[in-house]
Amino acid sequence: MMAGSIIDALEISWRPVFAPVVVVLTALAVMLVGSRLGEEESEGLGWLSFGGLVLATLCSLGAVGEHTLAFSGALIVDYYTAFFYCLTAACAAIVVLLSLDYVPALALPSTEYYTLLLMATVGMMLMAAAGDLIIIFLGLEMMSISVYVMAAISRRDPRSSEAGLKYFLLGAFSTGFFLYGIALLYGATGSIKLEVIARALQTPALAASPLVLLGLALMLIGFGFKVAAVPFHSWTPDAYEGAPTPVTALMAVGVKSAAFAGFLRLLLVYLTVLHVQWGWALWVLAALTMTVGNLVALAQDNIKRMLAYSAIAHAGYVLVGMTAGSAAAGAAVLYYLLGYACANLGAFAVLVAVERAGQPGTTLTDLGALAKDQPMLAAAMALFMLSLMGLPPLAGFVGKFYVFSAAIQAGYVYLVVLAALNSAVSTYYYARVIAVMYVSEGAERKLRPRGPGLLAALAVAVVATILIGVYPRPYVEMAAGAYASAAGFARAGVKAAFLSH
Repeated sequence: MMAGSIIDALEISWRPVFAPVVVVLTALAVMLVGSRLGEEESEGLGWLSFGGLVLATLCSLGAVGEHTLAFSGALIVDYYTAFFYCLTAACAAIVVLLSLDYVPALALPSTEYYTLLLMATVGMMLMAAAGDLIIIFLGLEMMSISVYVMAAISRRDPRSSEAGLKYFLLGAFSTGFFLYGIALLYGATGSIKLEVIARALQTPALAASPLVLLGLALMLIGFGFKVAAVPFHSWTPDAYEGAPTPVTALMAVGVKSAAFAGFLRLLLVYLTVLHVQWGWALWVLAALTMTVGNLVALAQDNIKRMLAYSAIAHAGYVLVGMTAGSAAAGAAVLYYLLGYACANLGAFAVLVAVERAGQPGTTLTDLGALAKDQPMLAAAMALFMLSLMGLPPLAGFVGKFYVFSAAIQAGYVYLVVLAALNSAVSTYYYARVIAVMYVSEGAERKLRPRGPGLLAALAVAVVATILIGVYPRPYVEMAAGAYASAAGFARAGVKAAFLSH
């Protein structure tokens, strides 16, 4: 009887987390198969990784109707979790498509590359599903360590080694802050479970405790590093520039989305009682991040550095929504991350395509006269720049409108005015890319046939950027349902725990 109950418990625990398990098994399969393949056969590992990530994305859909705690509450499986499972797995799958021709062209070690990419994806998924502080930390480190190595994986390029080293050193430093913050919060509340911490902080005296406030501040520093918020952003431009372009895409989209997934669940869902304390801090971070990101991006001639500062600015826009702290703002942030992911992945796909055409693809002059030589690539890049700029009716415009409206409803009018001014400033450097492609002269390009993976990634990014903006209702409802699921799950858990005591 006891053996049967243990087996039942294991089945209940493993079923909700089937999607990350699929990714882990795919990573193991890549290692085993890769050990028997030569580097000239590496494309098969890419397609194996892609298949596993697609399967994980499909498995994630099964968690949409779930409201389950797995592994004694360490993992939360709900609509919110399913949303980020799908987003991170889909982003990783597109990065794989970008890598199919890129990895052999740069003679990167394919087995290690795809295994690290898959393990980084598992870390992203853990952050989205975390029900306690230790799982957030484990997911953060699994994701980060994998990406540190991926940033430096191009051993023939000194910029790649520099990127990985800078990212690692600053990341390790920020990890210390984050872990110390966890320790302080645990010391104040006596638990690492988000549900128990939320219940304990209902006591006003404990919520105002210096131990709690210092722990929260240190954790904000750790998250601020991962989302590239100012003043914790110094690693971003160098890491983005030096890393292989598909890895840069993973950092700009996957890492940022996963970090915000954990950030949102912690602050907006479980630590709402401390909104007065963390709200002003996010206000300052949002204002600095938007302003510094946009102003420094104006002076960039390197496209990857420009997109790095653009990513910093967009993190500021997301922080505007988080500052509001409302349910509408939480849903707006989820929608914003979806639109941001599509446009950024598409932009980096164009850079990969230009690099394959014989150009480095990293400076503005490399895109000169792209519209003449490769009109479809230029049109796609223009679409992605317009979406990031926030031009209607693309996904970027709807995302900004949704986030800014939620912040205004919460009373943060001045912050939204600053965000709108920053958005206006950003039009210059996005429009500059378009102008270079259509007006400036460039070197002759020797066109090469592109693989189906890159073409598929570009097509998905183009269609998604247009569709999410032109027909936003289902995606807005999806984001609202995902956030409402997390918030409702947390309220029910805290209430049940309170009544049981």
